[in-house]
Amino acid sequence: MEASLLNDIVIIFLLSIFVTIVCNKLKLPATVGFLLTGVLCGPSLLGIVNDHKTLDTIADVGVAMLLFTIGMELSGEALNRLKRPVFLGGSLQIGLTILAVTGFLMLSANLSWQQGVLWGCLVALSSSAIVLRIMQERGITNTPAGRLSLAILVFQDIMVAPMLLIVPMLSGALTLSLKDVAFSIARDVLVLGGVLLFARFGLDRLMNAIMRTRTREILMLSTLGMCLGMALLTKMLGLSLSLGAFLAGLMLARSQYSMSVISGILPYRDVLMSIFFISVGMLLNVQHLLQNFGFILVGTAFFILIKSLLSLPAVLVQGYPLRTAIITSLSLAQVGEFAFVLAASGLAAGLFDMLAYQNFLAVSVLTMMLTPGLMALAPRIAGRFVGKKREGAPTDQENKEESALADHLIIVGFGISGKHLARVARESGITYTILEMNPETVNRYRGKEPIMHGDASQPIILEHLGVHKARVLAIIISDPTAVRSIVIEAHGMNPNLHIIARTRFVTEVATLRRLGADEVIAEEFETSIEVFTRVLSRYLVPRQDIDAFAARIRKENYRMIRRMSASVDSLDATVSRLPDMGVQAMRVASASPLCGMSLAESDLRRKYGVTLIATLRDGVTQASPGPTFVFEQEDVAYIFGNTDKLLAIAPIFSGSVPANNKDVARRQLEPHS
Repeated sequence: MEASLLNDIVIIFLLSIFVTIVCNKLKLPATVGFLLTGVLCGPSLLGIVNDHKTLDTIADVGVAMLLFTIGMELSGEALNRLKRPVFLGGSLQIGLTILAVTGFLMLSANLSWQQGVLWGCLVALSSSAIVLRIMQERGITNTPAGRLSLAILVFQDIMVAPMLLIVPMLSGALTLSLKDVAFSIARDVLVLGGVLLFARFGLDRLMNAIMRTRTREILMLSTLGMCLGMALLTKMLGLSLSLGAFLAGLMLARSQYSMSVISGILPYRDVLMSIFFISVGMLLNVQHLLQNFGFILVGTAFFILIKSLLSLPAVLVQGYPLRTAIITSLSLAQVGEFAFVLAASGLAAGLFDMLAYQNFLAVSVLTMMLTPGLMALAPRIAGRFVGKKREGAPTDQENKEESALADHLIIVGFGISGKHLARVARESGITYTILEMNPETVNRYRGKEPIMHGDASQPIILEHLGVHKARVLAIIISDPTAVRSIVIEAHGMNPNLHIIARTRFVTEVATLRRLGADEVIAEEFETSIEVFTRVLSRYLVPRQDIDAFAARIRKENYRMIRRMSASVDSLDATVSRLPDMGVQAMRVASASPLCGMSLAESDLRRKYGVTLIATLRDGVTQASPGPTFVFEQEDVAYIFGNTDKLLAIAPIFSGSVPANNKDVARRQLEPHS
């Protein structure tokens, strides 16, 4: 790398840090900050950057990586649903835009039809980089509006090559024979067919071999090689780099290792994408903007209005509601990055002059800068047209599709403990998903369990697992460093998530609680309890006494943890996380002495120190049952109290009281005369 380029990149990064911090204070997205950084660095202001062409190349790689990650996040079902929006919605959006713009310019500006077609192509293209980046940040990629936007953007990328091809034809500088067209089509089909065969028969074998090495560097090199290799292949075929990267992402999305792949490439993508936004900002000529400010401002508003209106039919014709159509059309109401290449070709071909080119660049950069705000306002604007009632109801039947996972259990680690937890969750009707780092385990249980490969300390992995909507995260792995990282990330992403972590030593418990874990099971401690339980059983010590010993030791352990944590946490925060008190669900077994007894007769609060707060019978929940409530077999009772008290009363509900003690228990529960 030449010193001048390195110098440019360092200055750009330092300046972008300052600008994005200011934008953050003003509640502006980071995308706008990068665009403004580009304006400052551009030749019309500070003129810092000398090697603009090299930066453009780096920026193109960033766009390719963005499309690669988008492709990887698409499931087979989602991709199947995209077929119709891509070809019907995309072709209708581009076709209507070109026809309408051509007709308008021929009538109003007296341009030739060739010039009108070129302007129509420029207006039709939208920015994949900006739209998809914002959708990813806001987590709306999988909503109907997100999928429709992606489909239309993919079709636009496909059409970039034909558009570039027709520019010299429109200027009369190129004629194509039927033979050339046929040869070009045959070549493209042959190459892409070979890629599909590799994806079908060779990709899984290659990924299995890579993952067996368990070397992150090899996985990273393989990922970048496939992403950029496919991008270069489509570039050689006359298509865009980003389309090839998108196809590579679709191929790898089929692999069970897709989340491991995507987590490694994200840092590179984010850095290169920031360079892309900066390079776009450099195109703006500030002097030209100031001299023609009124005209450019009106042109920008007119552009957004016209493009939004022309995009509406492409969504409505597919049967989507007006609200989705408005959100999609406003999301696409900016000029695309490939339009700059097309505009430069049109300028070279003499289809418009330098003044028109500068006006186009100014409008383009302004529409890109306005996109984040426009996408944020889109749901409100749609609500005004559709009405608030409809906005709230089926609107997001849309969001139902966004994620099938909600209120679910996430199991990290699929060893013995993970397998047992998955089994009882399945038998209890609890929705769960599993994350495992061992590729052999993932292969063995693929198709049998909802399992995937990945590192749970990566935010993108947790997001894919639905951590924002999960109820419980169970971390059952042996690596203490990884457990800490997962707790920090998961607690930061969803503070309401109940985190249960396993650790080897008691000394780790306090640390994990401070980091955000709600419950920590120490193997060392639980093993000690299991050992003395088995020893006392051999000496025929009554089971209630053994359980009482265990409850007392657990309580003493929790007090010890409180003392260990007190120097760091406030007392209220610590007490709220320690399970000295809690709620347990207990089923009334047929052998329980409670069967047929009223709550008043059982006198649970006085005799056992616990409180009945709710019951579940035949699917109906009754909160705060009264004293006349009568326990029946199969009732589920929700009991509140100290941990040791809850453990002590469990045998009463289960009917597991030893035979010689059942009469005693019954007499204890009967009311005294």
